[in-house]
Amino acid sequence: MAIILDHTIVPAADKVASAKFFAELFGLAYDGLFGPFAPVRINDSLTMDFDDRWKEFGIHHYAFHVSEADFDAIFGRVKVRGLTYGSGPMAQGDMRVGEFNGGRTVYFHELNGHLLEIRTKTSAEDIAAMRQSVGHTAR
Repeated sequence: MAIILDHTIVPAADKVASAKFFAELFGLAYDGLFGPFAPVRINDSLTMDFDDRWKEFGIHHYAFHVSEADFDAIFGRVKVRGLTYGSGPMAQGDMRVGEFNGGRTVYFHELNGHLLEIRTKTSAEDIAAMRQSVGHTAR
């Protein structure tokens, strides 16, 4: 069975500003409102639907597996904007890039405080490498 995430709602204080900010950082297009949402198409099957009808919302974490070239481009735009970034979820402001298993990871915040992550290896690849390095197998 193939399960594919179709869309996710991203709570925002200003959906249009948030969608434009996100699209610009990721090198994507923002094509305008669709109903109550400001969607940004990530790929053939996924949209991030920014929604400002929320009175209050918590901080969410969104992680994206990207190519080396896309990582460089996105990270370059993060640096040009002067955004604080970090090497891990608990090191969000150390201004370093995380390196593990031959891949790179960086974390940064978008306009609403949501934590964005770009990575060149998938989480599944990193988990497998961690388990292999300590001889741990799934139970």
